[in-house]
Amino acid sequence: MSDKKRVMLIGWDSVPPKLIFDDLRAVMPNTSALLDRSTFGPLRSTDPPITVPAWTSMFSSVNPGGLGFFGFRNLRKGTYDGKWIATADAVHVDRVWDIASRHGKRCCILNVPQTYPPRPLNGALVADFLTPNTDSEFTYPASLRDDVQSLSGGYMLDIDGFRTEDKNRLLSDIYRMTDGHFAVAREMLSREAWDLFMYVEMGPDRLHHGFWKYADPTHIKYEPGNKFETCLIDYYRHLDEQLGELLSLAGDDTSVVLMSDHGTKRMDGNFHINDWLREEGFLQLKEKPDRVRDIKPDLIDWRHTIAWAWGGYYARVFMNVEGREPEGLILQRRYKGVRQDLIERLEAATDHTGRRMNTRALRPEDIYTGEHVADAPDLLVYFDDLYWRAGQDVGHDGLYSFDTEIGPDDAVHDYFGILAVHEAGQQGTSALGEAKAVDVAPTILNLLGIEAPRHFEGRSLIE
Repeated sequence: MSDKKRVMLIGWDSVPPKLIFDDLRAVMPNTSALLDRSTFGPLRSTDPPITVPAWTSMFSSVNPGGLGFFGFRNLRKGTYDGKWIATADAVHVDRVWDIASRHGKRCCILNVPQTYPPRPLNGALVADFLTPNTDSEFTYPASLRDDVQSLSGGYMLDIDGFRTEDKNRLLSDIYRMTDGHFAVAREMLSREAWDLFMYVEMGPDRLHHGFWKYADPTHIKYEPGNKFETCLIDYYRHLDEQLGELLSLAGDDTSVVLMSDHGTKRMDGNFHINDWLREEGFLQLKEKPDRVRDIKPDLIDWRHTIAWAWGGYYARVFMNVEGREPEGLILQRRYKGVRQDLIERLEAATDHTGRRMNTRALRPEDIYTGEHVADAPDLLVYFDDLYWRAGQDVGHDGLYSFDTEIGPDDAVHDYFGILAVHEAGQQGTSALGEAKAVDVAPTILNLLGIEAPRHFEGRSLIE
């Protein structure tokens, strides 16, 4: 191995192990060749397994209980309406490029979630999809913005309205966004004297949510012979070609990490969590809704409400506790008992056929450590092993639907992403073994020859 240790990390958001390691390996020759020279396997994501907080947990080796955010949007504990968005301003721990910068390593960071607003580093940075628009300062240094816009033909931070029925437009936008990001990545890889290069592509996630039903024969909405049946194969073949170019530019003396933050699988349905809470007597509205409505604090009769929930790929259940919430109902001494009753009822919930779902209601103190555990929702709920999404709106005629309140969506998140680690000069392949999100940062620092800080929760996977 060269004395000068360099690491290139490529992140493909939401890629599941089976897709890359098995199903599509034959049509992805560059990826397959990399795996043949890597230690690889599934990577257990964070709880919850979603983009925010997963990428930051992986690059900081701190679990969400230490980070203090549990999704893209969060609720200030003790409030009904204190919603806030977890941008880079919410990240109060070092990530690997902060540490590498202090050790004199030059870093190039592209499109990594929770990097807006950008902060100074030893190198260059292009911020992520949380950037409001390209009129914002989304690069470091700020002078890099014009180059990024020019190289990409107009940089796409994300795809507006990716939950849409206009699939032709969506597919075109996914390729345009991916190709624009890749053009910037290729240029930065070529011209910068980097030691750590990190590029995360959100295209796979947007593709999965928009097109999974067209490619997965087990999906409830799959139709054989549809016009988009090969869209996943085609897109991943395209990603593989781009990976080949990046590997060639990086050179043989570079260690390579290929990874994703969580997996993806089909969505079987949408469970209306707040309608269920109403039926079970936990949630009381001021009046019966005359139509389907998003759950809002002003709709709820707080004096008679025990719990309410936010939806998404998992449910966040908040309880109305005396002395904590403004109109708290649950006595402190009864809190644990009421929560246990709620857990048991949630885990006994059935689907539209009457089958008991494989549902898990998780208590934050059981899955997190750190100073912000008390800021977590009272429960995190995974419906039917994550195959069912949690619908947030209220006022439905029943508890089940097969579309979401935010537009067409074919897929849900899964617990395991991918991780492949190629050490410079490595020829053979080996199995990764058990790997967790917090193990990624110490592994990257190990590849760079930098000792991991003592506060890191994970371990290097190549020691």
